[in-house]
Amino acid sequence: MLKVSNLESFYGAVQVVWDVSFDVNQGEVVSIIGANGAGKTTILKSVAGLTDHKGSIRFNGREIGNLPAHKMAELGIAYVPEGRKVFPQMTVLENLRMGSFNKRARTEREESIANVLDIFPRLKERAQQYAGNLSGGEQQMLAIGRGLTSRPSLLLLDEPSLGIAPIIVDEIFATIQQLKKEITIVLVEQHVHHALAIADKGYVIEHGKIAISGTGKELQANEHVKKAYLGI
Repeated sequence: MLKVSNLESFYGAVQVVWDVSFDVNQGEVVSIIGANGAGKTTILKSVAGLTDHKGSIRFNGREIGNLPAHKMAELGIAYVPEGRKVFPQMTVLENLRMGSFNKRARTEREESIANVLDIFPRLKERAQQYAGNLSGGEQQMLAIGRGLTSRPSLLLLDEPSLGIAPIIVDEIFATIQQLKKEITIVLVEQHVHHALAIADKGYVIEHGKIAISGTGKELQANEHVKKAYLGI
């Protein structure tokens, strides 16, 4: 479904990612882990069309590396950014509607919103509340839900557990586990144990490059990963 080859990403003149290549097959959860500042978020942003970059990014056989970000939603790629970035002065429902403005999602907007409210019952309870008044966990649910209303086939999730209470983190990951039945997911996550537990395969990013790759179970058993990221 997604094939990234020899990706090099930049912020202005500053290079952050070097020669990164990976594949994502339909129906997989692929986790990208690493320390803060390693380049994980930049990789997702490059796939979403939000950075300057070189190399090849192919989605369903089509080269998309030269497309602007707004075209990605039309192709079926949704990016849920780090830090949630909901629209605080809009209601929960208004935020969800904002996710479904691309042509492929607009005709099924109400069905998509109803589905998101079933997935996240807390959002149904708070449908008319301003997003800025929600808790951090509820805002994360809303950010994921907004991504889902674009009707994606590929969901890019950037640090969904950031700043969220542990009990809500467990709930978020249980939801991701359910979503993988219908949507292919690329996950950048600081909670490495959670990320690898649900991953079909994973990549460890160090200093902007892939240092280790393997299945989720292989990375959980890797001595370097256990020492550096799992505290074992």
